[in-house]
Amino acid sequence: MNKLLLAAAPLSLALVATALTTAASPAAQAQQGAKLKACFIYVGPVGDIGWSYAHDEARKKTEKALPWLETKYVESVPEGQAAPVIDRLVRDKCQVIFTTSFGFMDQTYDAAKKYPNVIFAHASGFKRLPNLATYMADFYQIYYLNGMMAAAVSKSDKLGYVGAFPVPELKRHISAFALGARAVNPKATVSVKWINAWFDPNKAREAAEALISEGAGALAFTEDTATVVQTAASRKIPSFAHYSPMYKFAPDYVVSGQLVHWEKIYIDFLTKVRNGTYTNKNLQKVDYWNLLKGGSVELGAQDGMAINPKWVGALKAKTMTVNGKKTSVYDRVMALKTEMEKGGKFDPFTGPLKDRNGILRVPAGKVMSVADLNNMAWVAPGVVGQVADEPKK
Repeated sequence: MNKLLLAAAPLSLALVATALTTAASPAAQAQQGAKLKACFIYVGPVGDIGWSYAHDEARKKTEKALPWLETKYVESVPEGQAAPVIDRLVRDKCQVIFTTSFGFMDQTYDAAKKYPNVIFAHASGFKRLPNLATYMADFYQIYYLNGMMAAAVSKSDKLGYVGAFPVPELKRHISAFALGARAVNPKATVSVKWINAWFDPNKAREAAEALISEGAGALAFTEDTATVVQTAASRKIPSFAHYSPMYKFAPDYVVSGQLVHWEKIYIDFLTKVRNGTYTNKNLQKVDYWNLLKGGSVELGAQDGMAINPKWVGALKAKTMTVNGKKTSVYDRVMALKTEMEKGGKFDPFTGPLKDRNGILRVPAGKVMSVADLNNMAWVAPGVVGQVADEPKK
């Protein structure tokens, strides 16, 4: 009997050690050489060329940069159906879970309360808990610059926008695009067609074709494929890429676009989890809000190409007046890009600013706060078309 007890003792100790390791914090596990496991939930397929693709490229870059990191992802999870996926990832010992779509917000919030020992981070939302952070690499500054260029290259006063859903993110992006366009052409309008989908190439194509048929001289969009730039190119209409480098899909007609580098956030966040700076007790106020400053987003048709060289001449030929002086649209775009990259004073949402119904939304001398931008319901002058949940007062 004693021999049996002695033989069982090492096994029992091993089980206790394993249990302690499993229960330990990521920082404690780091001391034991264990890997940190981070898991990602995507709303679209990783091959969409847009939002989910960009997150997954960042995941791979982050895993390569951090040798102590192990990652896993689940793609094409419909909004409203994240809860069972989160449950499965928790059972799979995921210590950090990133949910990467606005529509995952409430289920992520509920899951964070359900699993207080797991660290969560939600992209594009605003609800936080001690174990739930938020993060965003936002494009509104770049949309303003692209709106300026769109108005300069369009052969009409009409611009078009293919929109996914009328959520605050898109309302601020479309509004910034319209404000930029009107800085160049005060008569410019931005007609929006909603497709109510993040990933639907057929609906995106139909919306783009409809906007062009209605006279839009340039297109921007939020949909996770290159469909809009390809459709615009087939009609010889300039467009602006979204989320990923799309120059290769229409090299003659993609003027510029918005590029994202989510790995800037992922590497920083996970490193701080690993070293114990971030825990499941102190994330209530952790909100990454990354703009042009810091390099999480980039103006460009592709990496390193802020503006397609084929369109530089047209942008230099178009002039505008700034503080009583004439300047080319190209020079103004590049000057504002540099200023915002340095964190300068210029911001597209600086007051006085009224919405399209004439209601003052940003008083003179004020700049919209992150909270206001995250809850934005109104749209700027120049935006045409129905917008759900738009306040009337």
